[in-house]
Amino acid sequence: MKYESINNHAELEVLCEEIAKCRFIGFDTEFVSEDSYRPELCLIQVAFGDRLAIIDPYRVETTDPFWEVLSQPGRVVIAHAAREEIRFCYRFSGKPIAGLFDTQLAAGFVGMEYPASLATLVQRLVGKSLPKGETRTNWRHRPLSRDQITYALHDVVDLEKMYHQLNTMVCDLNRETWVAEETANLQQKVIDAETRENWHRVSGSSGLNPRQLETVRQLWLWREDRARETDRIPRRVMRDDLLVELAKKASTNIDKIRSIRGLERRGYTGQYEAIAEAIRVALDTPDEDLPRRPRGTRRSVSPMLSQFLSTSIACISRQHKLAPPIVGNADDVRELLGYELEHRKNDPEPSLLKGWRGDIVGKSFRKLLAGELAIRVADVSETQPLEFIEVKE
Repeated sequence: MKYESINNHAELEVLCEEIAKCRFIGFDTEFVSEDSYRPELCLIQVAFGDRLAIIDPYRVETTDPFWEVLSQPGRVVIAHAAREEIRFCYRFSGKPIAGLFDTQLAAGFVGMEYPASLATLVQRLVGKSLPKGETRTNWRHRPLSRDQITYALHDVVDLEKMYHQLNTMVCDLNRETWVAEETANLQQKVIDAETRENWHRVSGSSGLNPRQLETVRQLWLWREDRARETDRIPRRVMRDDLLVELAKKASTNIDKIRSIRGLERRGYTGQYEAIAEAIRVALDTPDEDLPRRPRGTRRSVSPMLSQFLSTSIACISRQHKLAPPIVGNADDVRELLGYELEHRKNDPEPSLLKGWRGDIVGKSFRKLLAGELAIRVADVSETQPLEFIEVKE
């Protein structure tokens, strides 16, 4: 497989100038994420026109020029399951990918499997089988072998061809705006995860009072800083259950902190003062600045009704040629039911009532709840044999 190897800044600048002239570019990345604070970018594979290129992040001065090109409008950027690629683009350019077309996402909007692997879509759309020999490659290792590079390039060689097929199907179903909306939502979710404090996701913190929640928040901020400094996964700096236990103890006494089982280990030596300071900040926070106590749970929703509506998502998806997982799940249904049955001022609108989901799911669910729609067996031979029908009075 013929390709260009980009190993210095000058070569990267020339490549980016060529990419900027292209209407379509397919790309993928290889990275390692299991032992570092952020995924470590190890390789970038690019396909544009009839050319293939490999960018080595360890050898070029910086990959910023590449991400700057991707963040500028003027071309279709094709990737598969692009969550990490979006993250890299935002990290290195401060912007989302412009003109992104995610083949995994698009497949879900034309009734194909979702989330489908790249190998599955390549087989179905192009009729090829991707090699599997390098699935456990250490992408940090240098030099990479010819087989490793060939394996990586196989992930991009068919992206443009897949784009044209999927885009035609999307257009035939008049779903261009749906795909664009969902792509924008995906990019925003990734950016939000990069920029927002996610302390509220600490496991076991849901039952804490406001002061304890603030303690969790301050300890989470300390943990993030420590993880960044040491380039470690945050939960390997301190487990969630230890954050919660410290919040419950609410003590700045170092001996009491050290006495908590799990916190006496050598890895915390030198950090007790910082941990105590985080707790002290939380204890000194004025009441009016504390996190708001989670609002009471909504009234109990019938499990049978929730299950029925969850099943109906598959029915809606079948009628609209959509992959059910891309439409919603049981949690989305419960959120919608709670909103409809006990609407409260300033409640955020559920996802199933927003955008394209609101058009095809929200409206149907509201009719079901009002007794204006029914479900019947349409074709027993189908995987999803049900369909909606209007109730005639």
